[in-house]
Amino acid sequence: MYRALYRKWRPMTFDDVISQQQTTETLKNQIINERTAHAYLFTGSRGTGKTTCARILAKAVNCRNMKNGNPCLECDICRDADSGALTDIIEIDAASNNGVDDIRDLRDGAVYMPERGKYKVYIIDEVHMLSASAFNALLKIMEEPPAYVKFILATTEIHKVPATIASRCQRYDFRRIKSDDIASRLSYIAQQEDISLTSDGAGLIARLADGGMRDAVSLLDQCSACADVINAEAVSASAGIAGRDYLYSILEAAMVSDTAKALSITGELYDMSKDLTRLCEELITQLRNIMLIKASPETAENLILCMPDELDRLKGLAGKTELEVVMNQLTMLQECRERMQRAMNKRVEFEMTLIALCSGCGNQRDVLGNQALDNSEIYDKIKQLEDKINSGIPAANTRTIKREVLTASNPASDAEPAPTVDLKKIRPEDLRPCERWNDVLEEFKKVNPSVAGSLDGSTAAEAGNVIFITSQNRFFITLFKVKENALALGETISRVLGQKYLIRARCATTADQQKSMAEQLIKKAIDSNIETAVEKNQ
Repeated sequence: MYRALYRKWRPMTFDDVISQQQTTETLKNQIINERTAHAYLFTGSRGTGKTTCARILAKAVNCRNMKNGNPCLECDICRDADSGALTDIIEIDAASNNGVDDIRDLRDGAVYMPERGKYKVYIIDEVHMLSASAFNALLKIMEEPPAYVKFILATTEIHKVPATIASRCQRYDFRRIKSDDIASRLSYIAQQEDISLTSDGAGLIARLADGGMRDAVSLLDQCSACADVINAEAVSASAGIAGRDYLYSILEAAMVSDTAKALSITGELYDMSKDLTRLCEELITQLRNIMLIKASPETAENLILCMPDELDRLKGLAGKTELEVVMNQLTMLQECRERMQRAMNKRVEFEMTLIALCSGCGNQRDVLGNQALDNSEIYDKIKQLEDKINSGIPAANTRTIKREVLTASNPASDAEPAPTVDLKKIRPEDLRPCERWNDVLEEFKKVNPSVAGSLDGSTAAEAGNVIFITSQNRFFITLFKVKENALALGETISRVLGQKYLIRARCATTADQQKSMAEQLIKKAIDSNIETAVEKNQ
């Protein structure tokens, strides 16, 4: 019967385990000095050797002819352990045996002495899957176990293991295996199995495995059934990563704001039964590649995951966008991926994010290039409340006046003048204060009083035909993103100062300071309402 390569070539001793020397050397020294702990906790991503090392450790502590910390693989204990016939080594899959009754059975069996070996070893795989009551039952036996009992817990999600359990174990973190080590091991396995594997094929498998040796060997096994010579092209075909033009087409559509094209491609993929969750993950991977190319062009080729012929295309996309935009788009897609797990309609969730990407929402910045705050609704409510407190006008009337003002302000031209100075090279000493800024504010209050109120206490400075506004109120930045408000302010500045300016603005207060201001405003409103209620009762 055929045996899968990942099972056939599972390491049998600590010396066979790759890229985990910091763990294997420590365990070997403990075994040699007979100072092994009663409980171990192995954590790390899949395929890095956690369960393998647990089995080797269980054999080594019971081996009759231990060799330099490794099991001999020749005695009856080692042979029976490898075949699964040794009753002193008990493996429990916590994913399917996660109830309190399963752990009670473990606890009841732990009172019996080992039959043949020196220790009775319990290996609990995926221990984070245990229920709360099962963890409590396990804790009791782990607090004061018999001297002949050892526990080895393995998990991919250490954060789900209670601190009371973790604190009673020696913890070992298994790192992702280096691509070079994976490729070297694959070449060795291929040579022993008489498989023709090229260096570029081994390298691509290693990169696709993402640090997991088991994934790499499984992919090698899959490729060996599809091709006589396993090169990069054969690997890409077997792994299903060939012909990924649709990914780059969607990214290109997002960069040029072609929403129709992006949605059309998505619709075609959906009709072809493409998993949209997987599509979202693939887009995240390619955006990560672009991010690395932008952030570290010298080392990016060693970090990114793509086919060799895709690298030039990725570099072309990277040259068309900014790093900040790519990071914002990554954030949006990652949030979309999380929402899709619980969304009723994954297609709708993905398409909404796609529309946002194509609409430039991945590049939402304030006018100085700082990240825009997504608190428009909150600031709108605070502003309405502020207007009500200061002027006594009911909130409904305030909204009516605001709409009338914005409708009345209809600038003739939407064109923005080209800067006469290099914005990237402007220094603070190059700026001169705008002496007539107060006149601009007075005039702007006649045009749009609601927006002008957010400019109270602001200052302005000029450099060429660029005017820099520093506001104390973040609400101004939110209002300024509304096209009508920006045009109205620009027209007012042009009318008062006698020339057309390119406007740049920033907020001088932090988000925490704004929060404090909002809290004070709300407190003021509450106190005002209380006073009004008292007056009415009197």
